[in-house]
Amino acid sequence: MTSAGLVLLILRRCSRLTPLLTLLTALSPAGAQPVQPRATAVPPLNTGGGTRQLEESWNQLNRQMEALDSMLGPAPGLDSSDDLAAPEVPANLLDANQPPSGPLSPEEARPDAPLSLPNAGTPANQIKAVSLKDAIAIAFQNNPNLQVQRDQIAAQAATVAAAAGSYWPTISVFGNVEGFQSGTTTYSPYGNNTYGFGPPFATQGQMPNFALTKNGTSVSGDSAGPFYVPAGGGLGAVANGVSADAGLQLNYAVIDFARTPRVRAAQAVLEQQEKTYANDLRALQLAVSEAYYDLQRSEQLVRIRDAVVRTDLVVLEDVLDLKRAGLVPRVDLLRRSAVLSADQEDLIQALADRAVARRRLWTVLNLPASVTPSAADPISLQPAWPLNLEQTLLAAYDNNPELEAILATRRALALRQDATAAQLLPKLSLFAAAGGLGSVERLFNFSVIGGGCCGATFLPLEQVSGYEWSVGLAFNWLIFDAGTTANSVKALALKERAEAQRYASTRNDIRLRLEQAFLNHEASLAKLVSARRAVGASKEAFRDTKLRYQTGLANEIDLSVTQERLVNSLVRRLFATVDVNTTYARLLRELLPMPSDPSVAVPTQLTLNRSERP
Repeated sequence: MTSAGLVLLILRRCSRLTPLLTLLTALSPAGAQPVQPRATAVPPLNTGGGTRQLEESWNQLNRQMEALDSMLGPAPGLDSSDDLAAPEVPANLLDANQPPSGPLSPEEARPDAPLSLPNAGTPANQIKAVSLKDAIAIAFQNNPNLQVQRDQIAAQAATVAAAAGSYWPTISVFGNVEGFQSGTTTYSPYGNNTYGFGPPFATQGQMPNFALTKNGTSVSGDSAGPFYVPAGGGLGAVANGVSADAGLQLNYAVIDFARTPRVRAAQAVLEQQEKTYANDLRALQLAVSEAYYDLQRSEQLVRIRDAVVRTDLVVLEDVLDLKRAGLVPRVDLLRRSAVLSADQEDLIQALADRAVARRRLWTVLNLPASVTPSAADPISLQPAWPLNLEQTLLAAYDNNPELEAILATRRALALRQDATAAQLLPKLSLFAAAGGLGSVERLFNFSVIGGGCCGATFLPLEQVSGYEWSVGLAFNWLIFDAGTTANSVKALALKERAEAQRYASTRNDIRLRLEQAFLNHEASLAKLVSARRAVGASKEAFRDTKLRYQTGLANEIDLSVTQERLVNSLVRRLFATVDVNTTYARLLRELLPMPSDPSVAVPTQLTLNRSERP
């Protein structure tokens, strides 16, 4: 290559090697000052001694690489025609990384039906941008676990109302209507003329009973008395008819020692569920925030990895030109191709991580199957945490719904002990009832047996009507149940004691979470300052190395090493920034005020207000 051609190649390098610096300018915070690198003395390498140990190490490494290569199969040969070829990215991965087509509307954020599944008729997937504040609001509205808790709280409120109804009497209406038919036979094996009841019960021709004479004159005995029943006489008949009764009944527990603790225990369970709901709101906001920050980090990593690959392609093309001109050896081209391949792998993985991060946020938001969220907010630092560690701990313990839920559970268990123990105490109840009754009965199919019987007591059609009322007190006292009540009370007492230990464990967990988040938050802020300084230094080093490379004073290895350090500093600064926001969200999770009543709108609060400081 002539000197003029070499000059043209250098000028072309100067104009094309810009993708990474362009991305660096876009990602750098406003007002950032470049950091001037300090000159440091590099100690000379110790070349004393033989090289046999080093050669043995290289030979051992070479044998290990050959063994690994034989296990994985031989690597494909490098062709000059595919030096610039990029690996094929799967179509599904490309579809999942499409840019958003617009903001997410409230209609598009409505979840699918609870019992539905995707089918062939599901609309095509759309990428929609959503802000963190809107994402939290959508999660509060769509989350199925919160909806389950809302239903459970409403059910427990109904249970409390049902238990409170025991303070009032119960009034019921009763009524019965009955149709019946029966066949009866009245039979007397002995006559009824031997009891001295007089002529109405005497048989024909029976001697008079002087005890029943009138003025010494006997009653005529020429015929049997109308009520005489001969021995073996009887009467068979069939009866059918309708009977009915109706009335009102009142019951009231005048004394019931288990009633009040039973109602209060139900109220304590309701309070426990409400406090659990408030704590789950906190946990859900943290889950949304972490998923959103993770998505922001993944999207920025895709930008960084893409810019690195585009820079690698420019450098590789320059190395190819230099190799064709005979200015660099083949090993430079091979090394640069390996760097490009590694960076392309990082880009593909970054695309996969962003697709997974979008799907993770979609899961937390419970969006329709046809919508995939994308982060609409740029990465920005949260304000400084307004409390020190001691103030943060005291504020976290004050009105903490997670702890109050445990206390409510203990109260419910203690009250259930009282209600269970009250079963051994006396109970006094008042009852009253009033009503009317009526019946119609018809007798037919009479059959006389042995001379007949009892004809005067059988009416062909009988109608009965009447009324009745009653008032009284019922007393009940269980004095022995073989220890059933005592053992039930003991079991509840042990559960109450276990809840006290759970309170202590939860209290310690809250402190650990707060201290971990607080210390990591301060560490992330310090790392961010260091990362910004590293980015400034790496930026200046990359510029200097780029100029040296463009003028031929540095080879591509120097440029690759400097570029790798710049990329690493960018990634570390990105991770430190996201870690600051994530740890802030974890601190906020322990102090965020949330409503316990599901009917109250849930506020979307991303920072701790200074007015909320203790």
